[in-house]
Amino acid sequence: MSWHQQYRSSKFRHVYGKAASKDKCYDCVPITHNINDNHFCAVNPSFIAVVTECVGGGAFLVIPVKQTGKLDPHYPKVCGHKGSVLDIKWNPFNDFVIASCSEDATVKIWDIPNQLLKRNITTPKKELLGHARRVGLIEWHPTADNILFSSGYDYKIMIWNLGVMGAVISKPVKILDAHRDVVLSMSFNTDGSLLATACRDRKIRVIDPRAGTVLQEGSYKSHRVNKVSFLGNMKMLFSTGMSRWNNRQIALWDQNDLSVPLLEEDLDGSSGLLFPVYDSDTHMLYVVGKGDGNIRYYEISPEKPYLNYLMEYHSHLPQKGIGMMPKRGLDVAACEIFRFYKLIPTKSLIEPISMIVPRRSESYQSDIYPLTAAAQPALTAEEWLAGINKGQHIES
Repeated sequence: MSWHQQYRSSKFRHVYGKAASKDKCYDCVPITHNINDNHFCAVNPSFIAVVTECVGGGAFLVIPVKQTGKLDPHYPKVCGHKGSVLDIKWNPFNDFVIASCSEDATVKIWDIPNQLLKRNITTPKKELLGHARRVGLIEWHPTADNILFSSGYDYKIMIWNLGVMGAVISKPVKILDAHRDVVLSMSFNTDGSLLATACRDRKIRVIDPRAGTVLQEGSYKSHRVNKVSFLGNMKMLFSTGMSRWNNRQIALWDQNDLSVPLLEEDLDGSSGLLFPVYDSDTHMLYVVGKGDGNIRYYEISPEKPYLNYLMEYHSHLPQKGIGMMPKRGLDVAACEIFRFYKLIPTKSLIEPISMIVPRRSESYQSDIYPLTAAAQPALTAEEWLAGINKGQHIES
C-alpha cells in the first residue's frame, strides 16, 4: 500500500488545504442540479465560469475572480444553448474565450468582454454542428492554437479547427470512431500527441488523435473505470473507478501496456465519482470526491511505489463539481501551489480551497514553483494537424 512508506523527504509532505474565508467566497450562485459527472466549473486568472440552473435551455455564469461575496440575482448569463450545458472549458491561451457543450448536440465558442457583463450573452462567436446526440465533454488541445476536441453520446470524438472562417462550422477536421459506448473522460499527454479516454464499456484507450488509431486498449476486469488522466511526461496514466465489490478505486497504468495496472488501491465504499487532477509541475496528484468533501493528495514518483500518499483535506460540505486555477493565477507570496474552486449547491456557494506549503519565510520560494506552462500556444492548428509535435511553452 502506498502510505506504508514512512520516511520520504519531500518538500510537499506537509501541504495542507485551507478554505477561503466567507468574504472570499462566491455566494448566492444558482449552481446546476444536473447529474452528469463533470466539473461544471472552469477557472482562469480573470474569471470563474459555472454552469447554472435556468429555465428553458442551458446557461452558465461568468464571474470576475475578484468579484467575491453575494451574486446579484439578476446577474447576466451566457445563454445560447437550447438544452442543459454539460461542460465548459476556458481556452488555455486566451482568458476571454470559453467553449461550452450541451444536450442540444452543439458546441459553442464565446467571447467574454473585458468589463463586467451588463446583459446576457446570447450569440456565440462560433457554433460547431457535427454531433448527432448530446455533447458531454470538451477539451482544448494543450499546445496547438484553435484545436478543440468534443465527445458526444453518438460515441464519436470530433476534432475542430476553430481558425476556419465562418460563424458556423459543420465539418470537424477529424472524427475518432474508436468507441462503441459513451466516452466518460478525455486527457492529453503534455504535448497533445496522445489522447487517453475512459469509456462506459469499462476500457481505457490510448489514441493517436491525428491518425485515429488506438495504440493501447485495456479492459481490466476488476476496475470499472470512470475517469482517466495522463500524468504529464511520466509515461503513466491514472484512473479512478469502482472495484468489483463497488468500492471506490484508483489505479496506475504504464501507458504502453494497459494489460495490468502497475498499482491499484481501494479507497472507500462511497458511491460518488472521483476526479483525478494532476499537477505536472509539482508531481502532485489530487483525487477529488464528488458528493463528499474530501480531497486526497499524493506525490507521484517514476519508480516504485509510484504513488506516495501525503494527506487528505476534509470538509463536511460535499462538492458537486470543482474548478482549478491555472498556475499563473496563484498567490505565490502565500506559498500556494494549487487552488480549487468547490461547488456547494446546498449552500449556493463557490468556495476557494488553497493548497499551501508551510514556509516561515515571506519571500518567493523558487523551489516550489518550477517553470510552468505559459498561456501561449506552441503550434498553429495547421502545424499540429500536419503532424508536428511541440512541448508547451514554459515560463517562470
